[in-house]
Amino acid sequence: MAVSDSRCGVYNAQALDVDAIWDFKRAGGSLTDFPGGDRITNEELLALPVDILIPAALEGQVHDGNAAAVRARLLVEGANGPVTPKADLILSENGVFVVPDIVSNAGGVIVSYFEWVQDLQSFFWEESEVNQRLHRLMVRSFEEVLACAEREKIRLREAAYVLGVSRVAEAVRARGIYP
Repeated sequence: MAVSDSRCGVYNAQALDVDAIWDFKRAGGSLTDFPGGDRITNEELLALPVDILIPAALEGQVHDGNAAAVRARLLVEGANGPVTPKADLILSENGVFVVPDIVSNAGGVIVSYFEWVQDLQSFFWEESEVNQRLHRLMVRSFEEVLACAEREKIRLREAAYVLGVSRVAEAVRARGIYP
């Protein structure tokens, strides 16, 4: 397991104490000083033999210069645009299953929509209800994107775009274009 911040990464093949790391970072610490793992560069972290890689901080972290070194089987984009278009192709060619940010990172936008709906109706949901609704939408969206990708034999990112554009086109056909 490994984690990183803007300065470095910490790696421990057995396990890392995530709660201790969280407390350390909240107290203002940098991973350069965190005990309990080996220091690695952020580039080294991207190339670790892991099952899941979640680049969740910066745009363009995985690019054509380092994509071939990624050994994760699953990459879930937690940041906006952490994988460049060229890297996305390299990862696909190497068999890395990439869940694009437009799918995996949509929770904040969805919850903002929930807040807007609640304000319009002058009532408020409990946190558990917001979480249930969010879970239902995120799972349904992923399943729809995956089905489109399999049906059309395209990558998940392309499938998300296909679905998104087709839904906007359908809305324009049904409602017209507002001035």
